[in-house]
Order: sequence, then structure tokens, then C-alpha cells
Amino acid sequence: MKLRSTARTDVGRVREHNEDTFGLGEGESVERLGELLVVCDGMGGHASGEVASQLAVATILEVYYAVDDDDRPAALKRAFVTANARVYTQGRGTMGTTGVAAVLHHDALHVANVGDSRGYLIRDGSIRQITRDHSFVGDQIAAGVLTPEQARISSHRNIITRALGHQSDVTVDLFRWPLQVGDTVVLCSDGLHGLIEDAELLQLVQETPLEHVADTLVDLANTRGGSDNITVVVAQVEGLDWNASLLDVAAPGSATTAQITEQIVPPPAADPSAPADAPTAPLVPPAERPLSLLGGLLSALLLATLLLAILFVSMNPAPALAPTVTPAAATAAPVTTPSSATTTPAAATAAPTIAAPTPR
Repeated sequence: MKLRSTARTDVGRVREHNEDTFGLGEGESVERLGELLVVCDGMGGHASGEVASQLAVATILEVYYAVDDDDRPAALKRAFVTANARVYTQGRGTMGTTGVAAVLHHDALHVANVGDSRGYLIRDGSIRQITRDHSFVGDQIAAGVLTPEQARISSHRNIITRALGHQSDVTVDLFRWPLQVGDTVVLCSDGLHGLIEDAELLQLVQETPLEHVADTLVDLANTRGGSDNITVVVAQVEGLDWNASLLDVAAPGSATTAQITEQIVPPPAADPSAPADAPTAPLVPPAERPLSLLGGLLSALLLATLLLAILFVSMNPAPALAPTVTPAAATAAPVTTPSSATTTPAAATAAPTIAAPTPR
């Protein structure tokens, strides 16, 4: 596979230190086991969030490339489960991190996520969010209680319902998509997707040379307030190894964790299951993110309230009205007018140009 990528992380304009971490696979193992991209957004206050995200990224890279077989989704899931165990062991539930990772292997894209860091696929002029947000407002959107626009300004928008390292066990969501030449994969933390709309993300990725697109996106988020740490990884597929045997495996290779913490630079210029929008004005700077327990309790309370309301209505039906009968001399046959419906096919999914990540 011929692949080019770029990445950047930034502390933003409000936080004192960067708790985001990203990593990219390196070495001979990438050719045989696929290119692995990872973004983690740590939480826990003080230095705990930074420790959690760095430990998670390093573990995911290490464990994924240590597994020498052809079942890449299983290797990716194992890497996340191991990362959860290591972060939990070190912090005993006092720290945690989101995690999103993408493996581009032969002609397939494998994505795993825990938390609200996102993975997108851009293809043929369309953008699709592959991952599902594990957050309180994400659950409300899925239940039809909130619109994406309302979720953007909700006071609960920073509560996540799932994290690596907060509990001894974790559920990892896995997704698989076929790859095409020209596809672009984007991973980002909520410091980016919370300030840049999906439509803007699509436009900037398509119109900006790949070597500049990460800087362009981060700088735009900073001009809109930079209320959180901001991280983005962008990878473009320029060729697929269609004839490669999926049964071939390679000896484990090396992988490194690239971490950049830099100062602010001046600005420049859908998912089947979880829609996403974003504001064009700065959001109010969020407080330190709560961990997943509160989000889970709030979600459970919301669901219980909805169920009680449904039960009350079903047990107390409205009284039936007595019919009014008007005599008529003749009865006319009903006239039926057929209704028509049109279906607009969904748009496909596109990509930009070239570059490789340059650690800063």
C-alpha cells in the first residue's frame, strides 16, 4: 500500500499542558501488518491525563505490531484491551483516556474507538464519521432527545461514558470499511471536531495540500477559541496492494510514538450511526472532563425517565369520543389519490494530496 500521512497536536489556547497524544506505526512491520494511526485524549487532571494518553498510545502500537498473524481486527482489539489494563493498573481509576485508532491493511480500513475521539473517512467528495461517540450527549442524540446543534452547547458535552483505564474492563467498538485509492482517513480529538464542522473538515482536507492540512485544521480550531487540546492525524491512500496475500505475515517490527507539543501558530484558511455538527464561533472553555461513571449514571437516569413516561401513557389512555352520525341520502365511494415518494441516494465519500508527519 502506498500511503502518505501528516499529523499535529497542539495545547490550544486555554489549557496549560497538552494531554493529547498521537502515534504512527513505523518500520518493516507496517508493510506486512498495516499502517496504524492512533489518537488519545487523556483526562484526570494535573499530569494524569498526559500520562494516560501517552501510555495508551505506546501500548496500542506495541501490542498491535507484536501480534504476527493475519487477523488484524483481533490484534487491534487486543491492543486496546491491553492499553486499558495498563492505564487502569497505573492509575487505579483516577485517570483515563479516549482512544481512536485506524489500521490501513491491504484493501481494508479497520477502526477501533473508545470515548469521543473520532475517525472519519473522506471519499469522492463526501465525509463519513465511522466511529460512534461514547458520550452523554452522543447517547442523547442517538435517542432523539437532543439535536447535534443542541449537543454542541450542552453543559454535559464533555462527559464521556466510556474511557480507557477508568475501569478494569472496557468495551471496544470495531469497524471495517473497504479502501479505495484516493481515500483519506482522519482521526481527531474533540478539541478539533468540537470546533470545526464536518463539512468544513471535508472542504479543508480536499482543498489543502496534505503537507499543510494538519496545520490548517489546528490553526482554525485555535482561532475559534482553542478551548481544548487539539490533535489530528490525516492519511491518504495513493495505492493499494490488491495482489498481496492476506495469509502472509511478517516478523514484528518497530513502532514509535510521535508526540508534539507546540505553541500557537497564526491561522490560515456521515456516519451511519452518529451525526455530527460543529459551531463556527468559539465554545465556552470546558472544565476538566469528568470520567465515564457520571456519564453512565446520567444516561441511565434519562432512559428510566423515558420508560416511565411511556408506561404512564400506555396505562392512562385518552377517553374515546362518541361518534357523531349524520344521515345521508347516498353514500359516495371513497376516492384514493396515490402518493409518490422520491429517494435521494446518499453521496459517496474524497481526499487531498501528499505529505508525511514531521515531529515538532
